[in-house]
Amino acid sequence: MLYSLENADLLVQVRDHGAELRSIKERADETEYLWRGDPTWWKYSAPLLFPIVGKLVDGKYCVGGKTYELPAHGLARISDFTLVEQKKDAIRFALGWTEESLAKYPWKFHLEVGYALEGRTIHVTWDVKNEDTKEMVFSIGAHPAFRCPIAYGEKLEDCYVQFNRAEDTQCYKLAPGVLLSHEKEPSLKGDKLPLNDAFFAGGVRAYDDLKADALTIRSTKSTKSLTISAPGFPYWGLWMPEKGGGPFLCLEPWYGHADFADFDGEFADKPGTQKLAPGKTFHAEYTISIG
Repeated sequence: MLYSLENADLLVQVRDHGAELRSIKERADETEYLWRGDPTWWKYSAPLLFPIVGKLVDGKYCVGGKTYELPAHGLARISDFTLVEQKKDAIRFALGWTEESLAKYPWKFHLEVGYALEGRTIHVTWDVKNEDTKEMVFSIGAHPAFRCPIAYGEKLEDCYVQFNRAEDTQCYKLAPGVLLSHEKEPSLKGDKLPLNDAFFAGGVRAYDDLKADALTIRSTKSTKSLTISAPGFPYWGLWMPEKGGGPFLCLEPWYGHADFADFDGEFADKPGTQKLAPGKTFHAEYTISIG
């Protein structure tokens, strides 16, 4: 089911399946900023990644010597959430553990996702509570796909990503199966990334040391822009379809990442995972702002 949030500046749609953003529309001229999930390219718009980010080696992971299986990006994006609260300009959803979820992810959890409008900004919040009696291990991340170019009639080559701090960094090379290699390659230098299909030909660009915490899609041909701001997130991913010509760009802040291709240890020992004591709640938030 789709739910609408609105204020004087924005009209936003969110669905209960996956608690996923499905539309961010500027009310003044009805410009759409979010990819609407055309399966010709990619059926999602902004899936929530939980309790893993990315893929596992062979789709499997180990907890206490027992093997479990999870699809790429975990359970949240393929689960129906329950509506907790709805206002004209804010909404909140929840997903809790079930006997079925325990067979795939052996912790009792309660996850809440909130969206709230403030002017031209969407505040996104996550609260993960450990309802189990043992330490909980998880990752969580955002995977929003923004229309790029934003303005109709423009080309990808007219666009660039503006970083709020200058970069001089490398990204992980990918191994087969969209897993991470321990090797890195030069990727970003300066505070602007000119966009083209060649940059994404090798797949997702994954980073663990960005100085920037706000990334903006801009154009040399128009004033339309969109900024995602995620202070404190340790990892970022940038992705467009590898086949080229894709009409969207994903700017993804993460708490966690895909498996390294050679990883075969316990889930708790996987780099990037979060640890949460029984009864405690993990909180994170980021914003999407329309320029």
